[in-house]
Amino acid sequence: MLTTLAVSGYRSLRDLRVQLDHLNLVTGPNGSGKSNVYRALRLLAEIAQGRVIQSLAREGGLESTLWAGPERIAASVRRGDHPVQGTGRTRPVSLKLGFSSDDFNYAIDLGLPSPPAGVFGHDPEIKRECIWTGPKLRPSAVLVDRRSAVVQSRAGDELVLITHGLAGFDSMMTHCADPRHTPEALMLREQMRAWRFYDHFRTDALAPARAPQIGTHTPVLSHDGTDLAAAVATIREIGDSAALDRAMEDAFPGSRVGVRIEGGWFEVEMQQHGLLRRLRASELSDGTLRYLLWVAALLTPRPPGLLVLNEPETSLHPDLLPALGRLIAQAAAESQIIVVSHAPALIDALQSHPECRSIVLEKRFGETRIVGDEDGAVSWQWPSR
Repeated sequence: MLTTLAVSGYRSLRDLRVQLDHLNLVTGPNGSGKSNVYRALRLLAEIAQGRVIQSLAREGGLESTLWAGPERIAASVRRGDHPVQGTGRTRPVSLKLGFSSDDFNYAIDLGLPSPPAGVFGHDPEIKRECIWTGPKLRPSAVLVDRRSAVVQSRAGDELVLITHGLAGFDSMMTHCADPRHTPEALMLREQMRAWRFYDHFRTDALAPARAPQIGTHTPVLSHDGTDLAAAVATIREIGDSAALDRAMEDAFPGSRVGVRIEGGWFEVEMQQHGLLRRLRASELSDGTLRYLLWVAALLTPRPPGLLVLNEPETSLHPDLLPALGRLIAQAAAESQIIVVSHAPALIDALQSHPECRSIVLEKRFGETRIVGDEDGAVSWQWPSR
């Protein structure tokens, strides 16, 4: 389980440190930085896939994603005594992402390449990566360390060289993780690759979830919900079929969801109270189909270590949100869950759960902060370059 998320220099997250629990709710007004927290988590996951540089490029490059305010916001500015003013840069350009977990801690520091940069001069470069154990970052706790092109791994009481030629655009998590020399990096990489993210499912008339699909065992719903019918059939076959029925009864009393199978083609169908025939996926309302997608994602027979849901209330009627909140709380018994939401009904449903950690964001002087948290309330130390 992740216990701390730390982000520095990314969009409105100038220096954000978040303490996490099994069930976490990230909320706040529009523009407070909720989406940036979600994006930062996705960037961390992209590191384990070897795609963090490409992901930053899709966001407009490092320059577009960096914190755009001053390096330091003075106390006099926060009090309103003086306006925000730019000053000369005293620190290197840096975007940092990191987390603590039950087993290991990880941090990455990205910056601009040193000349000569060649034709890819705008590509960010990984300056430092570090995996350590324990509550504090100290030399004896470091397990795998990367400084520029040099990667070292702990062997007894010292760090031994793994490589001195790692490219600036390659992470040690993908290029230096092996079971013999860096088992910690390999273990952490596989954990990060198992994280799941669900954003906005398509439910329009041409949405893939509405069309019949060739069905195969699908214990994990795809990120776009294309294989909804196969995922529902898999829950019926090897998952918690009773939980599926309860989730449908909770939201649509007297209803039941099933799968029509014809010649290997799977299609979702739903029996609704009072109707004489089952409705096919193409006939369901956007809200009903979206709720089915969330049910299939949350009742997965293979729960991930971390499940991140971004605004799951989209296109759902407020009456469905309490049922969705109860379903999310149930899934938190098997997975750590982070929910980003601004829907009052869903927020109330989740906050009523005794184990829900509520993280309320606000924005001051362009910076995302946690309401009620004082500076330094969450312990975290970044590795130096």
